[in-house]
Amino acid sequence: LPDRVVLWTRLVPDPLAPDGGMAPETFLVQWEVAHDERFRRVAANGEVVAGPEHAHAVHVDAKGLEPDREYFYRFIAADEASPTGRTRTAPARGASPRRLRAAIASCQNYEHGYYAAHGHLAEEDLDVVLWLGDYIYENGPGSSALRQHEGPEVMDLAAYRRRYATYKSDPELQAAHHAHPWVVTWDDHEVDNNYADDRADRDALLPEVHRQRRAAAYKAWWEHQPVRLPAPSGPDYRIYRRFRFGDLVAAHVLDTRQYRTDQPCAAASDIGTYCAEIDSPEATLLGPDQREWLFRGLDRSRTRWDLVAQQVMFAPTSFSPDLANPIFNLDQWDGYRVEQRALRDALARGPRNAIVLTGDIHSSWVNDILDSSADPGAPDARPVATEIVGTSITSIFPFADVLELAATAQPTIQYVDGRNHGYVVLDVTRDALRADFRSVSDVADPDATIATAARFAVEDRNPGAQEA
Repeated sequence: LPDRVVLWTRLVPDPLAPDGGMAPETFLVQWEVAHDERFRRVAANGEVVAGPEHAHAVHVDAKGLEPDREYFYRFIAADEASPTGRTRTAPARGASPRRLRAAIASCQNYEHGYYAAHGHLAEEDLDVVLWLGDYIYENGPGSSALRQHEGPEVMDLAAYRRRYATYKSDPELQAAHHAHPWVVTWDDHEVDNNYADDRADRDALLPEVHRQRRAAAYKAWWEHQPVRLPAPSGPDYRIYRRFRFGDLVAAHVLDTRQYRTDQPCAAASDIGTYCAEIDSPEATLLGPDQREWLFRGLDRSRTRWDLVAQQVMFAPTSFSPDLANPIFNLDQWDGYRVEQRALRDALARGPRNAIVLTGDIHSSWVNDILDSSADPGAPDARPVATEIVGTSITSIFPFADVLELAATAQPTIQYVDGRNHGYVVLDVTRDALRADFRSVSDVADPDATIATAARFAVEDRNPGAQEA
């Protein structure tokens, strides 16, 4: 926000030990926010209690700050100071900033590679990181993993806490958090792969057991993320919210897991061909309340750019080059086509410039989004918005050959890369939005280098991305 930032830490002398190695009592934690890295000009400070009920995690909403300013922060407990973090306030609500630099990132399976991408992300010149989900993975250790999860598939609060401790112990991920403020949402693996509302995907859990698991997962997520939200008290927890950066950018941050109906067609791994359920008006990814909130926000938007930050692929896509017999990923928006069409029309009628930001699929894409009545193959088909899909930090994508072949038959797909891993840097100005697809040389190399694999731009009032 323009006058405040959320600061986070957790007291864990032994991260993988029960309760992080902490005694079951409360501890006083001091915090400071300063204009300089040596804390000679302190802008705000205070004290907060860290207790066992929240795994000794600390969330501070540091207020009274100036808009659009860089700050530095630290915590002090038991005479020990934390590493120094850097953060930044948003521009004032009525301001007209010339530029916003943001990164989108997602999908960091600990077992699939090292976090060199995070080390490079920490070195980028950014105002904010938008995390689109899959911060942890819930599965047990894999036999061929580069590095292994610490225990079996997580099911309860203690196990979810240990899993976050494993991930957050990585120094490169820590560096990325120290360097930039983060806006965080979740996807499925923070709970269970491809879960939908009260339904587990593959574990044959009863709905009430899945809800208990979901409550534990949501609580652990809150305990380990820098979010301005109250602590959850059960399996129902609203996290969709909106961030504004002056009159330049509005970011609508969605939750496409908690409120969705079950994936249609009873397809194995949710990959399948058409069935009538795909066009059911009852099918939803957003749920009625979030859908109304999003559509109202898009219709009323007066910012130059509206970013819809969400989880799963939005643009209609076949995973087969035979478009007469398409194959769909039914966990994506293609499994919920009535709501997909409604959002395509909302993007067409409302914002000045609409960009959908997506994670989940462990690959990079640039997609044209057409209004719901357009024929993708028609010569006069014109995009109304653009989808930018960021690849994973590490999580593998084993279908690159199939994906690239299918993409050649679909004119709305401007770019696809299923082989590289990294993140996307968005450079947003009043005239254009540029997306740099940043890729590491090898996720199996902890010292991997970084390069720009592709660059696309969208001009103001000219929907559709062009290679830049």
